[in-house]
Formats: sequence, C-alpha cells, structure tokens
Amino acid sequence: MEVLAKSITYEEFSRMEFPEDDPYIYELINGELMRKNAPSGEHQYAQSKLFYKMMHHVSENNLGTVFATPTAVLLTEYSAPQPDLVFLSNEKMDLFDPYWGIKGAPDIMVEIVSPTSYKRDHLLKKELYAEHGIPEYWIVDPSYHSVEVFVLQDGRYERHAFGIDGETVGSHVLSGFELIVSSIFIDSTTTD
Repeated sequence: MEVLAKSITYEEFSRMEFPEDDPYIYELINGELMRKNAPSGEHQYAQSKLFYKMMHHVSENNLGTVFATPTAVLLTEYSAPQPDLVFLSNEKMDLFDPYWGIKGAPDIMVEIVSPTSYKRDHLLKKELYAEHGIPEYWIVDPSYHSVEVFVLQDGRYERHAFGIDGETVGSHVLSGFELIVSSIFIDSTTTD
C-alpha cells in the first residue's frame, strides 16, 4: 500500500524554520513544499532590471505596486507561490496583508526561469495561476533571452506577446508598458 504524504497548509508552512545557512528558497504549491535553488546572478540581474522598469511605469502612472520575491501569494490554504515579481493594482490593494503577503489573485505574476524551474514555471505554475484567475503571467528566460506574456482568456492562458533580444513585448494589463527584451539581460547593449 502506498502512503501518501500529508498536504501542508500555508499556516503550517509559515511556522516552519529552516537553517540560516540553507541555500534554498521554499514555496508551497498544491500542499507540497517546493524547494528552489537560490537564484543565479543572471536571474537576479533580470529580476532587478524588470522590477525597476515595471515599478517605474506603475509609479509614474499611479497604478498600484510591484512586489519582488519573497512575497508569498496565498491563493488557497495549500498554495502560496513566491513568484519573482507581482503586480497588484490599486483596485486590488485590499488583497495585501502586511503579515501574510498577498491573499488572493493579483493582476500579474512573473516567473524568471532557471534550469531547475523550467517545467514548474511552464506547466505547474501556469496551470495554477490560470486556475486562480490571474489575468496576466510572464515567463522570463535568461538562458534564451526571451520573455513570454500570457493573458487569461476563458480560463486558459493565451500567448499575448513573445520577444527575444532586440524585440519589444507589451503588457495587456499594464496599459502602455513596453519592454525591450534585451534591456533586462546581462550582456545587453541596450540601456533603456
């Protein structure tokens, strides 16, 4: 007889203690504790560049705020992913909880792919985010210098934009926000 592991709740997860020298980041997906490698320099570079550009646009237009990891997004009692970036509009600011993070579906979730997270970001999280009605999902891939933007339509994500070095992608949710893809990657020659 196969023994199934007990699903962990977010409350249980929030009380867990990990060693200070633990090099991993943890998140909760469908009751399962997921361990992620600490982000590479390339990952952190892309995250900081995209955060700056997105936050600048959001601030200039008074649209809401942008959060970075390790902000938990509590979608259910058993799912609290920690995406690399989250956009929460002014209209949804009531979802922000100073203790828990974000309780509910924000406007945009961004995942920056690492070699160990490719499947999780493209399949598991994409399905989870669609299931919970998150209007827009970005997948940023530093290995291929690409950005994919998905928009929720009829409960499923449809590709809204795809770009590689030198190309531009735009957001459906953040009106007027456009990104020159090469501007967020390390060997970029663009300084926008």
